[in-house]
Amino acid sequence: MSTHPDPQSFDGACTVPETRSQTQPETFAVARHDGWTAKRQAAFLRELAATHNVSAAAQAVGMSRQSAYKLRARLQGEPFDKAWDAAFQTRFDALAEAALERAMNGVEVPHYCNGKLVGTSRKYDERLTLALLAMKRDLLRPKPSHYDPASLYESSDLAGLIERVEEGPEHWRSTLDDEIEALHGPQPEPSAIVDPTVAGPCTNDEVSPYKNGK
Repeated sequence: MSTHPDPQSFDGACTVPETRSQTQPETFAVARHDGWTAKRQAAFLRELAATHNVSAAAQAVGMSRQSAYKLRARLQGEPFDKAWDAAFQTRFDALAEAALERAMNGVEVPHYCNGKLVGTSRKYDERLTLALLAMKRDLLRPKPSHYDPASLYESSDLAGLIERVEEGPEHWRSTLDDEIEALHGPQPEPSAIVDPTVAGPCTNDEVSPYKNGK
């Protein structure tokens, strides 16, 4: 069970701390009329991952279940939406793992006679596991293309997605390169990358094989 945050701590504008790249962080100070600041969204997602309950997660941050679904509908395909999926997948994976263990090892069933335990047996039921695996396939969305900014984050990267939601902006940036630069900082130009396998010109301290007429 998670420790519920103070809902009042999310009210007002949200100023985002420095990005992980520590290079000229972007600041998204947004006073939202609906109350869903970036900080509140991130706290909701953490609660959702811990409880797997939309109503409980919304209540923990001082919001309603209806407003949470409304926010998700408005941000369909955006970081908040993808993080929502990741939060459910985290809990689903734990449930599927437990069901798979029961399917493989069975469940111990006691047998009584005249009120006394006379033995046990194991009951195996793979239908539950098969149903869960089929449900997971239905829940998973197609992976975005390699050029889609959303492809920078795997659906299993819950912590990274929540941090992305908290840091903003609430929509994906225009290109994948923009997302990469915001996450890791400016990337070197291809011409600036030195290939160690390509030999450069000899320096004064190096001996050329053609020196002294050789």
